[in-house]
Amino acid sequence: MKLIVGLGNPGMEYLLTPHNAGFMAIDRIAEQCGVTVQNRRGKATTGRARLGGEEVLLAKPETFMNLSGLSAAALLKELQLEVSDMIVLYDELAFPLGTLRLAQRGSANGHNGVKSITSVLGTEEWMRVRIGVGKTTPDGQPVKAGGSNYLLAPMRNAELDVIDQVLDGAVKAVEAWLAKGSAAAMNEFNRKSE
Repeated sequence: MKLIVGLGNPGMEYLLTPHNAGFMAIDRIAEQCGVTVQNRRGKATTGRARLGGEEVLLAKPETFMNLSGLSAAALLKELQLEVSDMIVLYDELAFPLGTLRLAQRGSANGHNGVKSITSVLGTEEWMRVRIGVGKTTPDGQPVKAGGSNYLLAPMRNAELDVIDQVLDGAVKAVEAWLAKGSAAAMNEFNRKSE
């Protein structure tokens, strides 16, 4: 079994915000697998599915973003899994909206959910799918100001259209990780587009 965790904040007011891209990705995986994420365990809502030839537990922590590590650790312990059996999907403000990157380790880059997981697990060595939600100027330069206000504000329809396409990519990235392993999945999904 593998653990697939999407980061976000519980509550209707956060539903369609950039900071909930991880929750949206879990919902997309669940939808494509024909399951629901509504069981409660390990401080999360969860659902069992089969993806990429593996049995997986989909999880959306109910701890709010800055305590996500408590839920991830509780689920790993309950399922008797290693950190290498977990992949985490979350929003990345440093990447432009519509970007998708996989990484096997890395710093939190200011993301409180990532800080929490790294702190509770005691390692930065865990697989992640970083879903770009960053704003850019018309010439493609990143906009640095207003991060937290932007992350917790509902997305506009045009932004939701872009995220919708990226979520399909996130599902494929998780499937690749499950079927081919970390290195092959990163090689496939981190290539620069021409």
